[in-house]
Amino acid sequence: MKKVGYTRRDFLKSLSIGAASLALTGCIKGNQQINSRATADKPNFVIIFTDDQGYQDVGCFGSPSIKTPNLDGMAAEGMRFTDFYSAASVCSPSRAALLTGCYPPRVGITRVLFPRDNIGLDPEESTIADVLKEQGYATACIGKWHLGHLPQFLPTNNGFDSYFGIPYSNDMDGVKGKDRNLDRAWQNKDYSPWNVPLMRDERIVERPADQTTLIERYTREAVRFIRQNKDKPFFLYLPHTMPHVPLFVSDEFYVEDAKKAYIATIEQIDFSIGEVLAALNETGVDGKTLVVFTSDNGPWLSKKHHGGCALPLRDGKFSTYEGGMREPCIMRWPGKIPAGMVCGEVCGTIDLLPTFAGLAQARVPTDRVIDGRDIWPLMAAGPGAESPHEAYYYYKGKNLEAVRSGRWKLRRSKKDTELYDLEADISEKNNLADEHPEIVKRMTDMMEEFDRQLKDNARPAGKVSE
Repeated sequence: MKKVGYTRRDFLKSLSIGAASLALTGCIKGNQQINSRATADKPNFVIIFTDDQGYQDVGCFGSPSIKTPNLDGMAAEGMRFTDFYSAASVCSPSRAALLTGCYPPRVGITRVLFPRDNIGLDPEESTIADVLKEQGYATACIGKWHLGHLPQFLPTNNGFDSYFGIPYSNDMDGVKGKDRNLDRAWQNKDYSPWNVPLMRDERIVERPADQTTLIERYTREAVRFIRQNKDKPFFLYLPHTMPHVPLFVSDEFYVEDAKKAYIATIEQIDFSIGEVLAALNETGVDGKTLVVFTSDNGPWLSKKHHGGCALPLRDGKFSTYEGGMREPCIMRWPGKIPAGMVCGEVCGTIDLLPTFAGLAQARVPTDRVIDGRDIWPLMAAGPGAESPHEAYYYYKGKNLEAVRSGRWKLRRSKKDTELYDLEADISEKNNLADEHPEIVKRMTDMMEEFDRQLKDNARPAGKVSE
């Protein structure tokens, strides 16, 4: 059966309709007239953040079946990071870390948030958007937020001028009495057991969101934002809803075989990335724009053909093995990031806030602990550039489960103590803990001391009184 969806004709037609509605709704709000002398040299920033995409699920990271010409082109024109980490293996904590530059327990977001929750990212936290707005940046969040669905916690109260997207995961708000059969949902648009809302700023504009249109509509919004702000510095945060299940694509990318749904979804996201890059080029800002692509956590392996692949890494989402938190990452900035480079130094999403702040000559908050570090020397391939992290820590919820220091990774669960040499054993197959008790002791001490210091300086999530 052919899937009825959002066609290319609909997409092109809606460009003109959407532009008019944008003016009427005033969804880009708070943008200031920019003093060109003060901001002319400030770079633009674009973060493209996918959901549940595996380490291998990009052509240039080794996928044998998924075609990603635009991401591969980004890597050829920029830098591929092979040891780049999310700060959590699930949605909400990983997003809190990216935006605040902090390990999730430091900002009180340690688990996935649900529509029943009354907590979210505290507006008193400083996000990347907050930091850049102080320098006159236009800011937009387009896509999945998942840091609190109540008005106090939405993007518009966390540094973003505008927001268009869904407030939490696309499999939430289930319709009672309907079994969530993923194959059936892929093959029949009319089968919709999900009731997730689509929002503009703080208003619900569609419920349930037509998920077959989301990738394309996000792309349209992103292109419009770039065009409208080409003469001023901007920060675009584009956290795609997918490939988190349920998977949906528009007509152009639809294949009837549900076993190819994941492939089709990644390939439409790659097409979307191409449209964003084309808009940067068409508006003449390509050479002053840093684009970062990565994912929030590893693949949801239990979803089988609806999930991705983290090979050669071990495990996936929900795990502190490498497959849960080491992510594909590509950064591109023509003329600034050398083309065709590969970086194997440890870094992660927590480093984006201080790095962007440094490039924008913005102020990193000094009244609180920020865990991230400026990784511009790595991005610029500076002589002798090394990871600024003596150690990188893997939290699962509130618990510190693992630490990486150089080539060594120590993982401590309730059942086992595991030590891996990641340079020799990227797949974490050979536990060397018994052979190197001195390394286990040293890294255990590191974990315990860091965890103590973090919890002594932790800040709570925002909360709405019941």
